[in-house]
Amino acid sequence: MNYFQRRKIAKALKQAIRHAKTMRAGHEDIMNTGERAYLAEHLQKALDARRLDDYEAKLAAAQALDGCVDKLFPPKPLAAWRENFDVIVVAVGVAMAFRAYFYQPFKIPTGSMQPTLYGIHTETLPPENATWLDKQPFRFFKWCVTGESFKVIRAKAGGTISFGNLNQSKKPGYTPVIVGGYPHYVPNDVVVLEGGSPTIRIGERTLGIGTAVRAGDVIWSGKVISGDFVFVNRWYWNFHHPKRGEVMVFSTNGINGLQQGTHYIKRMMGLPNESLSVAAPNLLVDGKPVTEPERVGQIARKEKLAEWAPPYAGFNPCGSPSQSRPGVSLVTERDHVKLGSDQYYAMGDNSFNSYDSRYWGPVPERNLLGPAAVVYWPFTSPRFGRIR
Repeated sequence: MNYFQRRKIAKALKQAIRHAKTMRAGHEDIMNTGERAYLAEHLQKALDARRLDDYEAKLAAAQALDGCVDKLFPPKPLAAWRENFDVIVVAVGVAMAFRAYFYQPFKIPTGSMQPTLYGIHTETLPPENATWLDKQPFRFFKWCVTGESFKVIRAKAGGTISFGNLNQSKKPGYTPVIVGGYPHYVPNDVVVLEGGSPTIRIGERTLGIGTAVRAGDVIWSGKVISGDFVFVNRWYWNFHHPKRGEVMVFSTNGINGLQQGTHYIKRMMGLPNESLSVAAPNLLVDGKPVTEPERVGQIARKEKLAEWAPPYAGFNPCGSPSQSRPGVSLVTERDHVKLGSDQYYAMGDNSFNSYDSRYWGPVPERNLLGPAAVVYWPFTSPRFGRIR
C-alpha cells in the first residue's frame, strides 16, 4: 500500500469520526439507550483504529462507522437537492433583505430626467438596417452589454390608428398604439404632438389618429436604448434629512393624478415649509432664485451636463391650465405653492417633458423611498456611475 493510499484511508477515517460525532450531537436527545450504545461502540472502535499502523483495520473501522451512522440516521431522499434548496432560500432571503433595507434597483422608464438620467429612447431606422448583431443569439449579448436592441413593430391586424393614455400605460416608457383592437407598444419619444394630436413619423410617412394600416404594416422600427438602471439608497434618509437637489425616488400611492402602485424618480426641489414659484428659467424659494447645489445651478443657467448632452431647459411652469390647482400646482409664473411640514416638491430635469409636482402637487414624506445613488447599467452608458 503506497503513501497516497494510506493518506486517503486516514482521511476517510477522520471524516467518518467527525460525521458520527456531529450526528450524535444533533440527535442525542431523541436516541434511545440501545442506539446510543451502538453508536458509542463503533465510534470507540474507530478512535482505537486511528492509533494503529494497520491501514486495512483503519479502512474497515471507517466503513463500519459509516454503516452504523447510515443505519441510525438514514439519509433523506434527494439530500443534495434539499441542501441546494436551503442555500437558494437563504440567498433569496439575503437578496430581498438587501433590496428592502439597503439598495433597491430601479429602472428609469421615461425621459423626464434627461439629460441627467435617460429613460427608454430611440433612433428611428428602417427594418433593413438591422444587422447580424440584431439576431439571436447575438441580439441578447448585444443588449446585455449596451442596452440596445433593434425592434420592428408591425400591425397585428388591419384597422385605423388610435392612441392610448400615455400616463396610464401598462408598460412604463411606452405608449399604446391601438390598431384593430390590439395594443402595440412604441417608445414614448417616438410619439410626437403635431397640431395637438399624437403622431408617429417613419421617414416621410406620418401615422396619426385615424390613419388606416393593413395587417403586417410597419408601425415603427428602429433602435431602442434601454433606460438607465439605478440603485436607490434605502437607508440614507434614515440618518440624514433629504436635501434640495437630490434625485429622489418615491411611491405614487395616495397622490392624486398619478398611477397608483408604482414609483417615480424626480429631483427634490422643494423642502418642508418653503414657498415655491417659478420665474423662468429660475425656481424661486421664498422669493429668491435657487442655484445650489451645482446641478440645480446648471439647470437654472441652461448649461450642458457634458459634450454629449443637450443643454438643460431651466425651470418652467407647466403651462397647462387644465391642471391648475391653486396652492398645489405651478401652472403659470403667478402661481405659488406653500409646502407643509411633511411635504416635498418633485421636479424633472427635463422641464418641458416632465409630469411632476407642477401638475399634481407635493410628495408626502411617507412616500419617500430614498435618493438615487448610482447608474449600474447599461455598462456603456455615459452616465454610468455616481448620480448628481
